[in-house]
Amino acid sequence: MGKIRLNNIRVHAQHGCLKEESIIGSDYRVDLEISANLTEPSESDRLNDTVDYVHLNNIVKEEMTIKSKLLEHVAKRILDRIFSEIPLVVGAEVTVSKINPPIGGDVESVAVILSR
Repeated sequence: MGKIRLNNIRVHAQHGCLKEESIIGSDYRVDLEISANLTEPSESDRLNDTVDYVHLNNIVKEEMTIKSKLLEHVAKRILDRIFSEIPLVVGAEVTVSKINPPIGGDVESVAVILSR
């Protein structure tokens, strides 16, 4: 078993419950960790035998373009796509963070973490 991590995927997206958020948008950070059996690719050295992190990154970027009110909804969509498109994945955790959230305080970010 092994893990693949994608750290600090930066995107600008229009998520949130406030009207302004869906127009102006905010900056987001997404961190992703997947678990898979990496024994075969570690021996074969073939991309077809592993989980392609380019594919993972594309899933994140595509799902972040779809407007949602809640970060929980975005995170679930990312997990759903990973498990439906990449059969080698046996576990995953995604963290979706909103940078400088409009919550009336000096908060660097808020984050939602979902795992399966």
